[in-house]
Amino acid sequence: MNPVNAAAAVHSVALAQALASSITLVRRQFPAAQPNLSPWRDDPLTRHWDEAATLDLAFHFPGWSPRLQCRSLLLQLRFNSEPWEMDMSCPSLLGVVMRGMTFDGERWRLATLGDWLPAGPHLPQRDQVEQLQLICREMFEVFEHGVPNHTSS
Repeated sequence: MNPVNAAAAVHSVALAQALASSITLVRRQFPAAQPNLSPWRDDPLTRHWDEAATLDLAFHFPGWSPRLQCRSLLLQLRFNSEPWEMDMSCPSLLGVVMRGMTFDGERWRLATLGDWLPAGPHLPQRDQVEQLQLICREMFEVFEHGVPNHTSS
């Protein structure tokens, strides 16, 4: 069984550093967001939906974010190999899927395929979309080269 939660899959210093940098990238854009490296329960239904070579983490806001149209961001990081099988290095990031979530489920989804624009019934505001896209671009940089060279606000 492969771990779904990011917290369960970190077995190398390189991956731990990349995940810590990813958290920093999100918190830089959304300072109130609280990271959660274990967004999923460990139960048979969750394990049934496990996807190889992915790690999931979430960020929860202290309340409703009207500009993002959600209460939480769920991030799925997709890699070229299973991160828990890497000994010393960090796997290459192939893509990011971000979901804006509420207690009722998914409100929108942004994937780093095609035009990188969110789709769904309740979309975030344009400036928020730009922040989400920036986070994705910087995550690719982190998993390829380490901490990004520039700072963004």
